[in-house]
Amino acid sequence: MLKPPKTDDPAPACIEPGWRANVGTPSLPEVYASVRVPTGVGFWRKLFAFTGPGLMVSVGYMDPGNWATDLAGGARFGYTLLSVILISNIMAMVLQHLAVKLGVATGRDLAQACRDHYSKPTGFVLWVLCEIAIAACDLAEVIGSAIALNLLFGIPLWLGVCITAADVLIILTLQYRGFRVIEAVVAALIFTIGACFAYEIVASRPDVFGIASGLLPRPEIVTDPAKLYIAIGILGATVMPHNLYLHSSIVQTRAYAKTDEGKAEAIRFATIDSTLALFVAFFINAAILVLSAATFHKTGHHDVAGIEDAFQLLTPVLGVAGASTVFAIALLASGQNSTLTGTLAGQIVMEGFLNIRLRPWLRRLITRLVAIVPAVIVASLYGAKGVNELLILSQVVLSLQLSFAVIPLVLFTSSRVKMGRFVNALWLQGLAWGMAAVIVSLNAYLLFETAREWLSPGKVAP
Repeated sequence: MLKPPKTDDPAPACIEPGWRANVGTPSLPEVYASVRVPTGVGFWRKLFAFTGPGLMVSVGYMDPGNWATDLAGGARFGYTLLSVILISNIMAMVLQHLAVKLGVATGRDLAQACRDHYSKPTGFVLWVLCEIAIAACDLAEVIGSAIALNLLFGIPLWLGVCITAADVLIILTLQYRGFRVIEAVVAALIFTIGACFAYEIVASRPDVFGIASGLLPRPEIVTDPAKLYIAIGILGATVMPHNLYLHSSIVQTRAYAKTDEGKAEAIRFATIDSTLALFVAFFINAAILVLSAATFHKTGHHDVAGIEDAFQLLTPVLGVAGASTVFAIALLASGQNSTLTGTLAGQIVMEGFLNIRLRPWLRRLITRLVAIVPAVIVASLYGAKGVNELLILSQVVLSLQLSFAVIPLVLFTSSRVKMGRFVNALWLQGLAWGMAAVIVSLNAYLLFETAREWLSPGKVAP
């Protein structure tokens, strides 16, 4: 493993004076530049060396939170919200590219960049908001894994939630075996999820023309509050705010040359890696909604919004043996995969914003307890229905926090003082700021509609 740069090393030319004093210990120093990038080799061997971070980031785009929103969207509205998944994934590809550029060009992850740029009070607020997002994401992982354990082995939901606390031991074991081991485990679990849904899609025989039509955006998605609520949940579940912090850090695990040429090459290959991985995530996300639309919406089961409902109905409705079991196996793989990346994201955010290093097991345990407490309470009091509503709500919380990660990312990567020759081109700046405006506008509309519903007597949120 290469040693982290010394604290007295001169700051790169692209770093503005305000950042110079903070350049020192890199993000995730225990794995920094630990994956060798060969020189003088062909395109494919070079791409293989950079392959891995993109897969880890893509995990956040297919975690159990996506399942709840995609199932609800497919059952209630058929293929209509497929366009939301497509647009969200395109936005994700652009934003993850910006995260790669920030990490490679400046040597700072997004959390460190925020700490360097903003005042301590502002940085503290951003950290709190990010921790809320990570807790919401962890909540989805906890609930998803607990539901999968319940479906496969009959373990009560509240007990399944408690069992998920033990996965911290798995994380610790993997972290000490090297970063490539973690990437390999993630890749294997993604393959498992993809194979399961390929089987489910073939069995459900979806309407090809309906899928093609659903990929085209419709105005009713914005004008219908019920569709908009699910659509923003899909946006929050797809474009994950903590993934922007994660990607800007783990891209630095590659031992690329710290010259302009080496950084340009690293950005190019890391972007290819993340874009291809997000194509896989799009397939899985779309497959969940398509499966729900083809199985439940088509047969009149429009009220299927919970994962348990989908599990119970899949085999009898499809008439294919093992469809429900395959569905639950994919869910369990998804929950465990998200646990791996959630652990790293929590570590990156705490170290980056506060410059505080906790032992990995303690950091993971704190994050998981924050998610376990509300999940156990809801599971005990309200059962499966309450747990599924909590799952969808967690994704809306993620969407609301997204603006506070996207705006700093776009701001930093559009600054020539910070990025030097790697600053965003004018067209990319326009595109990125346009995406940020859409995210802020949709979230403001969601808050307005939710508040209006709560303040109206006898009404509930859509």
